[in-house]
Amino acid sequence: MQSVYSTPNPVLFGCGVSQQTGERLKKLGCKKVLVVCDKGVKQAGIVDKIIDNIHAADIETVLYDSVQADPPDWSVDEAGALGVKENVDAVVGVGGGSSMDTAKGATLLQTNKPPINQYFGRVGVITNPGKPLFVIPTTAGTGSECSPGGVITDTKNGIKTNIAGAGCAVTLGLVDPELTVGMPPAVTAATGLDVFCHAFESYTSRLANSYSEVMGRESIRLCGKYLVRAYKDGKDMEAREGMMLASSLAGMAISGALCHLAHDIGKVVGIKYHVPHGVAGAVCLPQILEVLSFGQPEKLKYITEMIGHVQLPDDATPEDISKAAYKAGMDLIHDLDMPKLRDIAGSKEELVEYVPSRVSILSVELKKMFGSQTAPVEVTDELIADIISRAYDEN
Repeated sequence: MQSVYSTPNPVLFGCGVSQQTGERLKKLGCKKVLVVCDKGVKQAGIVDKIIDNIHAADIETVLYDSVQADPPDWSVDEAGALGVKENVDAVVGVGGGSSMDTAKGATLLQTNKPPINQYFGRVGVITNPGKPLFVIPTTAGTGSECSPGGVITDTKNGIKTNIAGAGCAVTLGLVDPELTVGMPPAVTAATGLDVFCHAFESYTSRLANSYSEVMGRESIRLCGKYLVRAYKDGKDMEAREGMMLASSLAGMAISGALCHLAHDIGKVVGIKYHVPHGVAGAVCLPQILEVLSFGQPEKLKYITEMIGHVQLPDDATPEDISKAAYKAGMDLIHDLDMPKLRDIAGSKEELVEYVPSRVSILSVELKKMFGSQTAPVEVTDELIADIISRAYDEN
């Protein structure tokens, strides 16, 4: 197997590292920075601590605290325009994936003309290098501090799409597990399942390589050990640190291998029913793990053992693994009290009519760009319809 891996994002990991923000900005010669966050993180007091630290380094701040979930293009344009108006030297994103993606888009717009929608696309989009960008995650979720781009909602077409390239490159990710201690249990569960989906999807992807497999396996192991613990006791620092590391590793793993079924279904469900990204990606988890057991039985055996805390026999058949994987996935979403698809969607008929064709389109687009779909099983409308129908009835 030929393996190519590039990690353009420097990351500083450990408890308390967020308090180096001001010092590190000062070393870059920054005098004024744009701080990007949502109102919830601001109200929790996390952002104020970061801002105070920046001010202590004699650096001015300009605040954009109107980040939206699944950040729409117009919000990114707003944040970018504020930075240009204030002539900032750098951008600091504080929060979950939406804040970091908004910060990436705002950074791109400091050196590239608006609007952001002209830079949508995974490949072939050329941008001028951006100004310095620091990202400080407050959730163990997206791993955006390790990814070379961001996900923005194209409001004209009603889809999630990507920005990437030099214009939104991360200068430094400051990954501080202490910032996740105040996360509510529901957010811990949803963001943690996003980590797990990143990990198992990159690990089982057709584009997986030696690097993504190593990072994916370790992230899966950490999720199995710490996710439910962090959900049940938010002050368990060992669990918080373990999940933060799992998040960063999974963010690195998807940079080359990408995601597949859980995220493709989640993107469509999330946009249609306006549910958090981590929730949307996990609504069909048991059924997806069951299906993947027939495409990647050995890898699903490992995944099942890690999250199900079971030891499967060496001669376990794909059928044996699929049953165990289904149970492990079901136990996990129940242990985390995750919302059910039937409580999110209008009806099963509406789901079957809306979701499969759009998921198939995503798979076709990936095949055009990379020469192969990423899922290890053939993605068809019939497969997706079966997965979501069963998830609606069973989970």
